[in-house]
Amino acid sequence: MMTELEKYYNKFNEEKRLGSRHGQVEFTTSMKYIHEYLPKDKSAKILDVGAGTGRYSVALAEEGYDVTAVELVKYNLGILKKKNSSVKAYQGNAMKLSRFSDKEFDLILVFGPMYHLYSMEDKVKALTEAKRVLKDDGVIMVAYCMNEYSVLTYGFKQNHILECIESGKIDENFRVQPKPEDLYDYVRLEDMDAYNKAAGLERIKVISADGPSDYMRPVLNAMDDETFETFIRYHLSVCERPELVGAGSHTVDILKKIGI
Repeated sequence: MMTELEKYYNKFNEEKRLGSRHGQVEFTTSMKYIHEYLPKDKSAKILDVGAGTGRYSVALAEEGYDVTAVELVKYNLGILKKKNSSVKAYQGNAMKLSRFSDKEFDLILVFGPMYHLYSMEDKVKALTEAKRVLKDDGVIMVAYCMNEYSVLTYGFKQNHILECIESGKIDENFRVQPKPEDLYDYVRLEDMDAYNKAAGLERIKVISADGPSDYMRPVLNAMDDETFETFIRYHLSVCERPELVGAGSHTVDILKKIGI
């Protein structure tokens, strides 16, 4: 039986999202930091867990890297495979990467799974599996959807805040309390810290992948090309600033094994 998540992604156009201007900000920023931690000689083995339709996998494969992708949703996996890239693509679950050996990959992207895992236990399982298949000197990059983005957009901007508080979907501390049928989970930085500690990982740095761009969709779309390029330069210059991390819709945690 098709899950609600599969039904959602059968309709949701991830390719269109990442190709939009606010999506370009996220993609450009994430790729900048991916390249920061990849070997320059293209010898790296990359694992993309929750690869979606392959936006990152295919781009990195086209640069000459050895890329393996794992995606839960068959529809997304089908689109990825139709791109006829060198990416080795499999259906699989972030919490069980049993087809892969210990310490196999130099860089692991976990850019989708944490959006849809609801318990701390499941999130830590995903991080622990990524850690298992990561080389000792490797890096894991993990994306999260952020709590304040959900409260500000769905709660206040779309005017659902009172009903969400009344129903318990937002608690007295304005923390989102989603259920699996809501499809997305939202976190704060202290939650990410707790997952890392439980999984035996430590932070190298944390970045705001898209900053205010998702809030600014009409503004970005109205910009001329030169102004938009200037906005991207601005965002790349501030995306590590602690006062901005966590305020955007997506945050990327860049991690390594403790003590390495």
